[in-house]
Amino acid sequence: MTKPPDKNEVAAAYDRWAETYDTDLNRTRELAAAVLRQSDLELAGRYVVEIGCGTGRNTEWLVERAASVLAVDFSEGMLRQAKSRVRSPHVRFIQHDIRNRWPMADASADLVIAMLVLEHIEQVEPIFDEASRALRSGGELFVCELHPVRQMYGKQARFTNRDTGECERITAFLHDISEYVNGALRSGFELAHLGEWRDSNAERSDLPRLLSLRLLSK
Repeated sequence: MTKPPDKNEVAAAYDRWAETYDTDLNRTRELAAAVLRQSDLELAGRYVVEIGCGTGRNTEWLVERAASVLAVDFSEGMLRQAKSRVRSPHVRFIQHDIRNRWPMADASADLVIAMLVLEHIEQVEPIFDEASRALRSGGELFVCELHPVRQMYGKQARFTNRDTGECERITAFLHDISEYVNGALRSGFELAHLGEWRDSNAERSDLPRLLSLRLLSK
């Protein structure tokens, strides 16, 4: 689970998953979408950067509410699906590895959203640094990730390759909650809210599925 990925390993896996991603049963994807929609983020009139936009399921919802959306993903296959889904003059799609400097000016965004992407990043603090650089003062960063405790039990993004019939587990890295929170604080963010989310029919004793952080740029 901690093997450093080749440059295109994660992107290539999502390329293979892209055509079936939206139709595969995926409780993590569905709960993350619900968490985003009930987050009460201010979107009207705002310039939003979405990192790890995938097939555009959340992009579609965001672009209906925000002034504009820059949607970024490493996977060409996922972006192809997103561009087919979302046709709006208010969205721009870019293929980019977010481990490198993001393609935007300093203090140019109002809101950065990262959904189910940081588990694939070995070092998360540079991601917080880039979000801090990209955001205007008073901007926000919203992060929603597979819960670290769930990862400890062996859960991670996976899919059935439709060509081989085999289950593929996508390279992931375990980050403790403290690693997310302290990394964000070191990058200059203020923690506004931390959420831990279970499925709607889960028992209190069940493992939480997701962790969310709402962070304010100073």
